[in-house]
Formats: sequence, C-alpha cells, structure tokens
Amino acid sequence: MTEPSSFTRLEGRPRTVGFDRALRAEVRDPLWMLTRQWQLGEFRGANAGSPVTVTYAVSPSRPTRFRAPQGQPQDLTGDRPLETVAERRRLPLAYGTPGSEKVAFDLRLAIGRHWLKLLDSAGGLLGQVLGFKKFYVERYPIALPDAARADDVAKLAHPEVWATMQAISGRRMDGYLFYQHLKAGRDADEGLGLGAILHRQTLRKLGKRLVAWYEKLIDQPSAAGATWDPGRLEHRFSVAASTPGGEKKLAAPEYPGGTLEWHAFSVDPKNPLGGTKPPEPTLTRTVFPAPVRYSGMPLPRWWAQEDGKTNFAAVRPDSTDLARLVFLEFALVFSNDWYQVPCDLPAGTLSRIQGLFVTDVFGEKQWITPAGDGRDEEWKRWSMFTLDTLGPEDVRADTDLFLPPSVPKVTEGPALEEVLLIRDENANLVWGIEQTVSTPAGEPRRGSEAAAEVTTFRQRLHDAAPATAAEDPPRAPISYVAMNSVPGHWIPFIAVHEPGDNREVRLQRAAMPSVVDATPVRPRTSLLRVGLDELPAGGKPQYFVHEEEVTRAGTRVTLAYSRTRWHDGRAVVWLSARRGAGRGEGSSGLAFDLVVDTPLPPAP
Repeated sequence: MTEPSSFTRLEGRPRTVGFDRALRAEVRDPLWMLTRQWQLGEFRGANAGSPVTVTYAVSPSRPTRFRAPQGQPQDLTGDRPLETVAERRRLPLAYGTPGSEKVAFDLRLAIGRHWLKLLDSAGGLLGQVLGFKKFYVERYPIALPDAARADDVAKLAHPEVWATMQAISGRRMDGYLFYQHLKAGRDADEGLGLGAILHRQTLRKLGKRLVAWYEKLIDQPSAAGATWDPGRLEHRFSVAASTPGGEKKLAAPEYPGGTLEWHAFSVDPKNPLGGTKPPEPTLTRTVFPAPVRYSGMPLPRWWAQEDGKTNFAAVRPDSTDLARLVFLEFALVFSNDWYQVPCDLPAGTLSRIQGLFVTDVFGEKQWITPAGDGRDEEWKRWSMFTLDTLGPEDVRADTDLFLPPSVPKVTEGPALEEVLLIRDENANLVWGIEQTVSTPAGEPRRGSEAAAEVTTFRQRLHDAAPATAAEDPPRAPISYVAMNSVPGHWIPFIAVHEPGDNREVRLQRAAMPSVVDATPVRPRTSLLRVGLDELPAGGKPQYFVHEEEVTRAGTRVTLAYSRTRWHDGRAVVWLSARRGAGRGEGSSGLAFDLVVDTPLPPAP
C-alpha cells in the first residue's frame, strides 16, 4: 500500500471581505437548538428558578469573658488578640526555691538600663550630680557567681556566660530586683536618705513609669491566669458571649498553640462564666447572590473555550476515596447550582443566622434552613465551620459561626527552650530530651553542649577537691557496673499508677544520678521544671504527664517569644509554648548489670 503523495484540505471561503459574520457561528435553525436542549435534559428542571435576592438576619455577639483553668472569670478586653491571652505565660526569671538562682540577665539588664535612662531624662541632675545612679547600682547589684554555690555552676560552666557576668558585675544594676521592690508597694526613693527629699516626687513618678513600661513590654498573665496545662502539654481556656438565647460558653480544651481558629473551640453547656455584656443588635440585609466561580469549572456558554488551567482528568481517586469523589462530583456536575451571598462580619464575633429566605426569578420565596441542622450526635449529620458540643448528652446541633478575635500572622522568635519527649522501648522509659536550653544570659544553646559543659566543670571541681579517703585500686581485669550513664540533658519519666486505679498509668518525672558525684540531675528548661520552683524548702516536687500525650511519634514542645500587631496598631509581645509532633522513638543506651573491662595498674 502506497502513501498518498498529496493532501487535500477543505476550507470555508467567505463571500465577503470581512470575517465578522463568519466567526459568529450563527445557527439558522432554532428548532435544532431547542431539540438539542431537550435531548440534553435541560427542560426537565424542577424549581429551577435562579435566585434574585437573599434576605437574612444575623445576630453577632462578642466574647466578653475569659477564664483560665486555675483562675477566676475575668473580662476579655479588645486591646489585644485572643492568642496573646490564651498563650501568654510568666517569664522564668529565677530557678530554685525560692528563686535562689537568678537567670534571664538580658532582661534584668534591660530593665535596669531603662531606669537609668529615666534618671537621665529628668535633666541629668539625678543621675550624675547627685550620684543616684551609683546608689541604685550598689543597692541592686549583679554579683559574680561563686563556685561554692551549687546554683552558680551553670553560670561558671559556660565561657560566654562567665564573660558576660564579669563584664556587668558591679557596673550595671539588676532592674528586675528594683521592679519587684516597686511592685511590693515600696517607693523608688527608699534608702536615699535626706538627699532625695527635694526629688522624692520626681523619683516616685519615674518609678511608676518604669513599672508601666515593663508591664507593657511583655504581656504576662497573673499567677492564676496561665492557660498551659503541663500534664496535657497544651493550653486550656474558655470564653463566653451573650447571645439572644442566653450566655454561650466556648471551651478550648486542647489548643496546642500557634494559629487559633474556630476548630479549637467547642460549646460547653456546663459551668457558665457569667458577667457577659449584652449582645449587639440584629443585622438585617438584602443582597444579590452571585454564582460560585472557580478555576476549571465548566463554562455555562455553548461555544466558550475553557482555559485548561485545571485538569480534572488528572485526578485519579481510588474507589474508597470518598472525599475526592465528592469533590469531583461537585466540580463537574453540580458546580452551577451554588451561589454565594456576601455577609460582612467583624473578627471576634459569634454569629447566628436568625433567618434566611431567597426570592427567585419567578417571584417565589423559599425559607432556607442550615445544612448542619439536627441532633449533635447524629452520625449522618455533616457540617463545616460549625461548633460541636461537649458531653454525651443528646442535644441539638449548634450552627453558629465563630470568628475568633485572632490575627492572621504572628512572628515567632528563635526557640529559647525545646523539649522532645520520646519513648524508649529498650529501657521501658519516656525521656524528656532538652534539645535547647536558655542560658542564664538569656541566649538559647544546644542542650547537649550545655550539659557537657556543666559535667566537665563539676568534674574539675571534684578532682580539685581534697581526697577524703584513699581509693582502692582495681584487683581484677573486669568489674561489675550496676547502671551506665546517659547525657545530662536526658530527663527520665517513669510509669506510675493513677491514684486509686490499678490499670491506668501516668508518667512521673524522675532524675538520673550525676556521673560526677551521684547527685540528681535536674532539668534546666522551665517546661520540665514544673514543681521544682514552686514548692517551699523541704517539699517533694512532683510532675506528672498523662501517658497518652506521648505517642509513638513523640511530642515536641517549644518555648519562644511571639510578636504581632493588633488592628489598632499596637504591638504585642508574649512568651508562648507550642506543641508539635516528634520524630519517633529513640534509644538512650541505658543498660543495667554490666561487666566492663578494668585496666589493672602495672606490676611493681
């Protein structure tokens, strides 16, 4: 069979010079078009009138009450985002009992520097001529660490911290000590004597300005206002708003930190907070609905060409992938049946649609009910952007829309503390690995490096100490070791029974002995020091974590400063903890009942 040597191409030849009419693709037979519409089923529509207007009534309410797990209900003001109130925690400025080890010297210096600048702002007379600066530096000093004190080992072990302490000791004041002095109700001129009589009022006004500046610098909660639950490793809080049906309480029992959205809240019908402000008036509007448009949807016109940006043929769902099947059915079949209605709601409101009816092109009015209406526990019910109800009671589903008073972007600083909780099946333990610790100077540092420096420094102190007894030289080439050691930044958690339960367990923080002198190794991060700094001297510190919170994938908790800007332009800074997924299981290498080689001394 031979191939043809030429080709014939059929082209339309217009009878006029212009191509305008030829490009119209005119149809001369209207009956043919009607027949094609009948063939495609376009005449089988039922109630197919397009909506013309939509009238709705919405009742917005603002949350005006807030409660932390251990605190009392308080007013929720609108001068800061809800993330700040929900995540903020107190700054760790001292460790030990009661605050014997001072840390965060970067912040202590910043407060003291600002106070000295306030003295200079009064004209320079208070600071230089009268010698008030020298008085405050001597009264609130930053002392050099002492090797004889166990609390100062962390300052002496790190070369950078030791160099910083030498540079500031005797030259700068501890501003946080002065701030505590003012917060205790004492005056800024206390101790100055007769030389401050003429400047007493000026110093007291400057002291109030210092307190206001520091409390505005970093947002901190009260002692009972912290929302972090150390046993669950997440934030817990609740807010309340006054609605037309009464007070509605929204609880966030498992907020890990980060982005605060509607899905973090649930309706809590128990224990109302009380004291909510009256709701805002109901808003009634009549708007024009618009068809839903998205990239790749079928075009409504016969002769329109699709752009081809979206290829639905490339989506290959499995027979059990219901989500993709539903998505494709919406995109290809029912896409022209959806309309959107504009409804502007301010952030920070809990809104309820009181009523909605649609008027179509035939003048008929239809009352629209919520798609997720019904019983809250009904398994066939499906909804989006709605709140569930806590508790096993069979109640009606809540269809209100909650827009939290949050911000779209929060800038997070470097992690000051990072703890990784992993499961060690070989040792049958859970370890809290301090990946990042905060040095006394306020800088983040790798936990492994910080632990190694402390161990090396304590070993030097131990070797330099006079021997108390003569050591017995080894007599055999092997020796028995009851237990080996692990790095100092690995904090163990052991399984103990729940009180009054013989089956449920929880994880209790324990301590490994130091390789130098067998003293217990304490954690250096505030995330794991729960109970160590709150109890009085002689108390027994305990810290428990629920076992289900440490999964096989592990759990990661970080502590860092967060900063954002509210809608009024005010910048807000707070210290927050966030929880994330870990990296899986691990092994510490901990072993018991070991036989190791022992080098014998040379023969005489």
